[in-house]
Amino acid sequence: MLHIFVDADACPVKQEVYRVASRYHLEVTLVANSWMRIPPERWLQLKVVGDGFDEADDWIVEHVKPHDIVITADIPLASRCLKAGAQVIGTTGKSFRDDNIGHAVATRNLMAELRDAGAITGGPPPMKACDRSLFLQELDKVIQSIRRKHLVTE
Repeated sequence: MLHIFVDADACPVKQEVYRVASRYHLEVTLVANSWMRIPPERWLQLKVVGDGFDEADDWIVEHVKPHDIVITADIPLASRCLKAGAQVIGTTGKSFRDDNIGHAVATRNLMAELRDAGAITGGPPPMKACDRSLFLQELDKVIQSIRRKHLVTE
């Protein structure tokens, strides 16, 4: 069964994931380094891992299966999940795919170098309503695509 994994510590679209998962009757696992309040739903669970480097990422990669969906803004995690056969959606609604992950990794590395050099300060811009709408559209599109493929192969 299709499962959604959320890299939850800094995820700004958890409420949107809950809404879509409820509509499609999907299981959701939020993976975080610390406890957080979640709605009391049977299809929703929180997995708290240690706070060591990449512990949440490692847990997700160990448990994700082909055709599961991972929600993350973490590009290295996205790359690892793609290799495991999962579908990956960034928190801004952009899907990571085999044909665009290399560019995303390169851009991430360049931006890290610019930040380290002091050429760029600050973080990403705050989420806007249109960003949330794009995320919802992409999540819905990916779920429908996986379901169509799954019906064809059965």
